[in-house]
Amino acid sequence: MKIKQLTKDQLIISVDRLTRFKEPEIKYLRVFKDVILNNLIEPKFKKSELDEMDYEEIKSYAEQIINYALPINKDLSINQKLYDYENTVFNIDPKAEILLKNKINYKEILKLISGKIPKNLKFLKTLAYGSKERYCFPIEKIILCEGITEEILLPAFAKICGYDFDKNGIYIISAGGKNQVVKYFYNYANCLKIPIFVLLDNDAEENLAEIRPRLRGFDKIHLLKSGEFEDLLPNSLLIKTLNYTTQNISLAPIEGLETSTSKVEFLEEFFRHRGLHEFKKAEFAQAVKENITGMDDISTEIAEIIEELSHKKTPVHKREKE
Repeated sequence: MKIKQLTKDQLIISVDRLTRFKEPEIKYLRVFKDVILNNLIEPKFKKSELDEMDYEEIKSYAEQIINYALPINKDLSINQKLYDYENTVFNIDPKAEILLKNKINYKEILKLISGKIPKNLKFLKTLAYGSKERYCFPIEKIILCEGITEEILLPAFAKICGYDFDKNGIYIISAGGKNQVVKYFYNYANCLKIPIFVLLDNDAEENLAEIRPRLRGFDKIHLLKSGEFEDLLPNSLLIKTLNYTTQNISLAPIEGLETSTSKVEFLEEFFRHRGLHEFKKAEFAQAVKENITGMDDISTEIAEIIEELSHKKTPVHKREKE
């Protein structure tokens, strides 16, 4: 074999991709094939050839390429711990098991990692060296929601309520719309061993009906009582945030919020008529997050959602459209 050595950055990126929350077979195959295509000089394979290659052979090539030029370290305890972890979260079939039971030299690669790193790599370090900190891993429950606002704000609201997502292994995914939530749920319900909490806007009754037959005993759905997640934000918090985001601009008082039927529509109108930049949910959610200070900023329904999430075992479906 003739190998092009992976750089330090390439090694770290590869390990990062291998330890993210994703179906093991998908992520391992993708990383292993990329490494073989880009760093194996001889023999040289085409992608089509790799697609037909036996998993044991793919794993063998990838191991040798990744470990090339790293100091020899026969300690494979991290590999076993990673396998055990993935096996507690995902349903592992025999083909995926072949990829997971590898001899990648994680211990030596970890020595290359420093500075600010993602949670999954922090978790990998805890497997190697031990730590009381959780960093959101191992993941024990996932939240599927429609949009970025929920992804940004739910962890912040939960922390105020005394429930830390990271410490309790809660992983939140914004699917990008109610139809995507259904697709994500179908996929995860098939491959995950852990509970899924689905959060849907009030107009997603048809999607709820699609999900309900596939719910497992520990999964749960929360359909908002009205509107979308932004409609759950207290007016006082929205006003505080608008004053914060426009503090350097002379504006007329904020009017019409109390009578608005849609807070998103109100905010879009507010930004447009005040000559501000375009209203963007992600940016505004970040501003809201910076202005959350206590329980007064949490509405009754948001508190209910956090309470539902905090239960280790949850009933199948607490509430449908009332």
